[in-house]
Amino acid sequence: MTSNDFRKYLLPDDDPRLTDLRGLTVREYAEYAKTDPFAGPMITGWAQLYPQPYVGVTTDGIVRPDLFRLNAVRPGEEAPTKEMVVAAEALLDTLDDAGRERVSYPVDAHEWRSWANPEFLQHDTGIRLDEVGPATRDAALNLLAATLSPQGYQLARTAMTINGYLGEIVDLHHLMNEFSYNLAVYGEPSTTQPWGWQLFGHHLALNALVIGPTMVLTPVFFGAEPNTTDGGDPAGPFGRRIELARAVMAALPTGLRDRAVTYRQMVDPAMPEGRLHPGDERTLAGCFQDNRVIPYEGITLSDMPVAARGLVRETVRDALGYLPAGPLAARLREFDEHAGDTWFSWIGGWRDGEPFYFRIQSPVVLLELDHHCGVFLANTEPAPFHIHTTVRTPNAGDYGKALIAQHGAVGIEGAGEHR
Repeated sequence: MTSNDFRKYLLPDDDPRLTDLRGLTVREYAEYAKTDPFAGPMITGWAQLYPQPYVGVTTDGIVRPDLFRLNAVRPGEEAPTKEMVVAAEALLDTLDDAGRERVSYPVDAHEWRSWANPEFLQHDTGIRLDEVGPATRDAALNLLAATLSPQGYQLARTAMTINGYLGEIVDLHHLMNEFSYNLAVYGEPSTTQPWGWQLFGHHLALNALVIGPTMVLTPVFFGAEPNTTDGGDPAGPFGRRIELARAVMAALPTGLRDRAVTYRQMVDPAMPEGRLHPGDERTLAGCFQDNRVIPYEGITLSDMPVAARGLVRETVRDALGYLPAGPLAARLREFDEHAGDTWFSWIGGWRDGEPFYFRIQSPVVLLELDHHCGVFLANTEPAPFHIHTTVRTPNAGDYGKALIAQHGAVGIEGAGEHR
């Protein structure tokens, strides 16, 4: 099954799934989603998780201490903080007083955790890029470009473009378009003090924090439905990662491969209750899962042949490729330092065309890729043209929480009011 096969699963133009939404505004749809049989229970579950005090993703509910040090950046690992400050200040300059108040939050605000990847709005944090003028949109894109690597910026723009394409082919462009994303700035842009920004919407969420030369850019969510556009790359934006993941499985001896597979079917009768989420499916570290306990599964890197270990590292490099060169080098160094405590697990088939889920998990990096059923397409089985990916920094690393606590500017979870 190729990415282009998605066209076989286009919903009829008069399908109620589409027609019921065409007359709704963004905020009317947010209320409608709460009563939807599919979205409503998810929203209820997420609403229970959102207010909980932040802990961080762990393997057993206990945060491992001393994994992240504020002054640990080495030469060549510096974040592009000055460029980010210039871009953020230029963005704020495009807004009037009301706009700056709406987009700005304290650096310790709980709203960091309001991000979500569905197309319906749950938390109206910051400003929406499809509701502001072109100067503000351009400045927002410049902030992304100043923060991300060229590869990361292209991936973000691809996710946004595909979202707009999906909105067009299902005639819901007012709900899903290239700029139907929320943007917020946390703290005052500074080259020395902690601050950051957040962008989120359908199939894209970025949370970037810097303290001087140190950057944390997680949680991150990239996804796509469909996986390409007319004339786009047939392999889609995650083609290399999928190829590398399959290569890891091919490089494992049969016995090790069998141990890596936690469930042979994407929807497996052996899965315990709760393992399969209606929206996240097999993904564990998605939105509102900031405190998720995710035990290690599968096999360790130390179990693997050398070639397979190298392929895992390349997969990690690809998944972290949204980072600029300095922070990417720092994250890969951290990954290497914990390679002996890194696990690889798999669900589903691994040969060409077969849908799958995989997770690479260590004390400092957690990343996932999952093939999904259709939401705005009609496929009822997971397919390669609907993909969700996540990246997390476990053990209180997300949102730079551990580093902010060390900085001493605020507590690990402040209760700051929206300015």
